[in-house]
Amino acid sequence: MHFMNETTQKPGALRLAAAVILGIIVGSILFFIVALFIGMFNALLGMNIPLRTDVMEDILSAFLLIVFIGLSIAGFCWKVWTSPVTEESAVPESEE
Repeated sequence: MHFMNETTQKPGALRLAAAVILGIIVGSILFFIVALFIGMFNALLGMNIPLRTDVMEDILSAFLLIVFIGLSIAGFCWKVWTSPVTEESAVPESEE
């Protein structure tokens, strides 16, 4: 199997930093969406699921927030590591 011998370039620090920042943002948004749906489910059925958007008062919420952020960062970093680096096309210089 020769397709596994291809070497990829190491991604730049800027791409990894962008992946981490995007992972934090997307993970936080996903947490708030899930927390809102669980809150609606709680209100609708009268259940007592201890998950709120107030992370400081609820350990389960803080854990879920960390999980979502961690998975998002890992997903975006994996995508950066596995996608090839785009090469800038050489723009011909205009003749003066």
